[in-house]
Amino acid sequence: MNQPADLQNLSPDQLRTLVIQLQETVTTQAQGLAERDASIHQLQTNKDKLTHELALLRRHRFGKRSEGLDKQQLALLDSLVDEDIAAIEAELEKASVASPQRERKKPKRQALPQDLPRTEIHHEPENTNCACGCALTRIGEDVSEKLDYQPGTFSVERHIRGKWCCRDCDSLVQAPVAAHIIDKGIPTTGLLAQVLISKYADHLPLYRQEQQFARSGVAIPRSTLADWVGRCGVELQPLVDALREQLLEQSVLHADETPVAMLAPGKQRTHKAYVWAYAATRYSPIQGVVYDFRPSRSGKESRDFLADWRGKLVCDDYSGYKAGFTNGIIEIGCWAHARRKFHDLHVANKSQIAEQALDYIKELYLIERELVEHSPEQRRQRRHEQAKPILDQLHHWLIGKRQQVPDGSATAKAIQYSLKRWDALTRYLDDGAVPIDNNWVENQIRPWVLGRSNWLFAGSLRSGQRAANVMTLIQSAKINGLNPQAYLKDVMERLPTQRASKISELLPHNWRP
Repeated sequence: MNQPADLQNLSPDQLRTLVIQLQETVTTQAQGLAERDASIHQLQTNKDKLTHELALLRRHRFGKRSEGLDKQQLALLDSLVDEDIAAIEAELEKASVASPQRERKKPKRQALPQDLPRTEIHHEPENTNCACGCALTRIGEDVSEKLDYQPGTFSVERHIRGKWCCRDCDSLVQAPVAAHIIDKGIPTTGLLAQVLISKYADHLPLYRQEQQFARSGVAIPRSTLADWVGRCGVELQPLVDALREQLLEQSVLHADETPVAMLAPGKQRTHKAYVWAYAATRYSPIQGVVYDFRPSRSGKESRDFLADWRGKLVCDDYSGYKAGFTNGIIEIGCWAHARRKFHDLHVANKSQIAEQALDYIKELYLIERELVEHSPEQRRQRRHEQAKPILDQLHHWLIGKRQQVPDGSATAKAIQYSLKRWDALTRYLDDGAVPIDNNWVENQIRPWVLGRSNWLFAGSLRSGQRAANVMTLIQSAKINGLNPQAYLKDVMERLPTQRASKISELLPHNWRP
């Protein structure tokens, strides 16, 4: 009511200032609305994508069977599809928090076998006095049972939450339900850790775990196990993302890749997908490895993972890394690969040239063995004093021998490999934080090589990346001297209540049980 009179009393300068302020307010509000609309649109787009993917997976899971797969392969594929379905449903549940939908009907849960040993865990309020001053009276309890597993033995945890009531003001007090990585799920984190370790560390498919559990007296359907694995994969993703962020803060990284067969749902053939491994060096204050499952070996896959990282990358001579070297990444050569060329040559024909090259390289490794416990600066200094003279001799010797052997011969190719990469192979001299070879990350690839002969293929990109995530945590726990099963169990207990800003505290190199 007073606004017109106030406006009439304002001077022209005051009116202009008021108009500017109003324009800024409107602009800010408009930007906020635009950002909110964009966020809602992005969420809806992602939700539509997940819904479409879920429909395709269900069509495959419950549709016509592929005749190109045997019974064992079908069991593997069905488990992978069930895991994907569970993972997508978990993501959709998170995306639907703001607009909850009708709850999906779930089959009635069967009671756990009565012959299993049971441990009662009581949850009572911290205070049994009402706010009105009266003493609370216990009027009942809620009981929920969770299935636990210790190697070879099932047991049941009976969680008893007493109900306390004030008879004067009719208030009801009860201890809250503890957060769990699978909301309202029946398995304890110990059982979940067992399933994940068996599948990804011991390479035991779910249908075999189903049989194993049945022999122990507990029937857990394979579809239920797959549901647990899929949901755990979604919940553990933030941990892997945090480890990736910390690795990319390091100035030196290892990189390597290995093929894995992947079968798209509905297809009868597999094609090559790849697991890329990125690890901190043994000299780094942070220890760990991150696996990245990708559909190809294209150099773009590595560039997408490394993003804006600009450091020193220890790798082999694969061309996929070359584009990164033109954008600021420094290439570090691997002496193990150079040595392998001469080793293969020597094994094939007892080449004296190869034997002499191997002797030179052996001297370089003997020096490195003595420098393991030294500081980076001490390592750099000793390398210049001891290794550089050997490298200078080797370089001069290689150039001379190259002129003596015919072009195209195996000896010429072995020599040319080292000469072509000489700058990259000798950069380790100038930085004590740089290792002499890429063997460390190659060791971290071996679990995948072993697993390929057991689980045969990845069912989809989603299942491949889920395997990469879980194996990232398992292998990083091993690197840091932790029991991976105990680590996963403890992490999954704390993860539901851990704030996003504190998620890095759960990483293996920061872990404190």
